[in-house]
Amino acid sequence: MKTPALKLVSLNEALFSVKAFAAAMAALYIAFSMGLPRPFWAMATAYIVSGPLSGAVRSKAVFRVAGTVLGCAGAIALVPALADSPELLTLALGLWVAVCLFISLLDRTPRSYLFMLAGYTIGLIGFPAATDPSAIFDTGLARVEEILIGILCATVVHSVVFPQSVGPALLGRLDATLRDAERWTREALSGKAESGGDRQKLARDITELRVMATHLPYDTSEVRWMTRAVRAMQDRMAYLLPLTAGIEDRLDALRGQLPAEVSALLADLDRWVGGESVEGDDAEGGVDHLRAEIARLSPAIGGGTGWKEATLLNLLTRLRSLVDIHQDCRDLRAHIRDGKSSLPERLDPLTRRRSRDVFHLDAGMALWSGFAALLGIAVVCAFWIGTGWSSGSAAAMMTAVFCCFFASLDDPAPGIRLFLVFTLLSVPLAAFYLLVVLPSFDSFPMLVLGLAPTFLALGVFVARPATMGKAMALLMGVVGSLSLLDLGTGDFASFLNSTVAQVVGIATALLVTQLCRSVGAAWSARRLLRAGWSEIAAMTAARSGIPVGSFENRMLDRVGLLSSRLALAGPQQDLAAADAVNDLRVGLNVAELQRARRALGGPAAPHVARLLGAVGQHFRGLSSRRLGTPPAEVLPMMDAALSNLSAEPWSAERDRAVIALAGLRRALFPHLTFAAPESSREAVTA
Repeated sequence: MKTPALKLVSLNEALFSVKAFAAAMAALYIAFSMGLPRPFWAMATAYIVSGPLSGAVRSKAVFRVAGTVLGCAGAIALVPALADSPELLTLALGLWVAVCLFISLLDRTPRSYLFMLAGYTIGLIGFPAATDPSAIFDTGLARVEEILIGILCATVVHSVVFPQSVGPALLGRLDATLRDAERWTREALSGKAESGGDRQKLARDITELRVMATHLPYDTSEVRWMTRAVRAMQDRMAYLLPLTAGIEDRLDALRGQLPAEVSALLADLDRWVGGESVEGDDAEGGVDHLRAEIARLSPAIGGGTGWKEATLLNLLTRLRSLVDIHQDCRDLRAHIRDGKSSLPERLDPLTRRRSRDVFHLDAGMALWSGFAALLGIAVVCAFWIGTGWSSGSAAAMMTAVFCCFFASLDDPAPGIRLFLVFTLLSVPLAAFYLLVVLPSFDSFPMLVLGLAPTFLALGVFVARPATMGKAMALLMGVVGSLSLLDLGTGDFASFLNSTVAQVVGIATALLVTQLCRSVGAAWSARRLLRAGWSEIAAMTAARSGIPVGSFENRMLDRVGLLSSRLALAGPQQDLAAADAVNDLRVGLNVAELQRARRALGGPAAPHVARLLGAVGQHFRGLSSRRLGTPPAEVLPMMDAALSNLSAEPWSAERDRAVIALAGLRRALFPHLTFAAPESSREAVTA
């Protein structure tokens, strides 16, 4: 019977293992040649930095170098100043780690590595120097040199030797995501869309593409010159999720009541999205025909306009946006394929829009993670100082490292536990290398031959997603044990002492994490939902303009994050009823109403403001864990707002407000049938 362990080694796996080993050996050789005290730090760093995609390695390397230097500077500043008080020194070092961890968790781009490295680098340098502060500069310089050598060797090898570029992989994912979006669009237009699984997958894919795109400027392929166009394409695709969900909802609301010409338009649009010609000899002609038909069929808003007319206008406006977005994506993809540096005039404005704050960030959990790291460091340092344990600094160092490594996870405990188990399993192998292999070789080539079987084999399993965690834990257990010892004075007693310190540090990080940091998937899902509700409530009360793109992208990110947590949470009644995509639609309509309200000067503006206040109160209640349906008094407010808006003189802002109002009504009350709004034009007093 075949087992996963007997799976044949692929070419990419073998290539990654050889490149990672070559980078590690180059770093080890340079560190030995420079006479650095702990050359295996360089080897360990080379393996930590190595990755399958050269662009990701290069982008992270820039921030890792900066973070290492910043952490060293912090150690050199703090250790001499607090050398006479070990308690204060360890507390200051722990606070530094906690603050850096907090800042790093507020950034989900490669920039986070700067503060992550600054955090645990001060632990690698500062804790060992606490017992001998006079050597802090030499120790700090040596650690920085060892770490920088590892970073630079890994970066050069992965960038020069058969580089695996981010660009082609990113474009492949981009094309696949666009095909999925087109398929879902056609299903929605034909009324055959299935459950929300496709929506959640699209949200996850777009978020993953955004993360991959952060590495693109550092890539080795020509695609790096297309970074602006790739980001613009991702921004346009982000709107497809709420837009298509809204179209699907409007079609459901108007089922059986659509004019025949609108049904014919939907059929034309379905064929056009699928790549078929529509009323024109070329693609541009088909687009012009669709836009002209949408404009011709859009109903005019006037006195007595009802919800059916408003919903139909909403549908046709969304269809126009759908045409524009699909055409923009096709044009941008064609430009990326051509590889020309100059953009067509029509596409240039799209690439100049810069969506900021595109990722969901949880400042509360970031603060709590920093506190957990500080608590773990304080516990192990108290034991170290109280007992006078000679290897206590290594335990504090490991606690700092492992509290930082897994802090971005909902529950870091399983990852830390995995490293603890495989660190214990690596002890015999590490002892064999330290006590038998290393003393037996008197030349570097022979040392490489001795290390090759183990590290080349482990490198293959590191390259496999299914075994990466276990293989990396075992590899770092071996090389980490070698890094903690001064090879000139290493013996069995010092090896045993440092190994115990390593295990104690990891176990302390695990214990503290389990006690005060681990949270379940259901808890995280509810927190994500409340974050969206809180933001919608804040938008209803916003006095300044709402930035275009920020809310949409953050909510889309939350949809993707939520989907994975809902899968792990199991059946939960409140979570089953939650719909983050619908919340996204609510927020978009609220933002549009806010923008239109500021431009309206007639009697409709107070009605819209009153409605937004009621909607905000509802979502504040949701975010405060008072779950429930929107209050009944919101409906008369919507009727009054529509009646007053339809009586306003024509303006683009008025029509946008009517369209947003119809969308908001469908999002909050999806089961309502159409009814004429009550004629309510009285002024709203302050």
